[in-house]
Amino acid sequence: MATVEFYDVKTRKKINVDDKDIMKAKLNTKNGQVRYAIRGKTDDGRTLTKFISAKDFETLQYKEATT
Repeated sequence: MATVEFYDVKTRKKINVDDKDIMKAKLNTKNGQVRYAIRGKTDDGRTLTKFISAKDFETLQYKEATT
């Protein structure tokens, strides 16, 4: 099983999250811009976010989260 590395701000460490716990999301800013991200869940239920490019967003095969 593959993993993705996220930075956990609370613990101040990099952690690996399993693919099964990752979704991709489009986030709209107040200025009307769209930011692309992947979101992973930690073992204790917190959500971690990693911003990615639009090109990477389109190529990833994760389910898309509804925001």
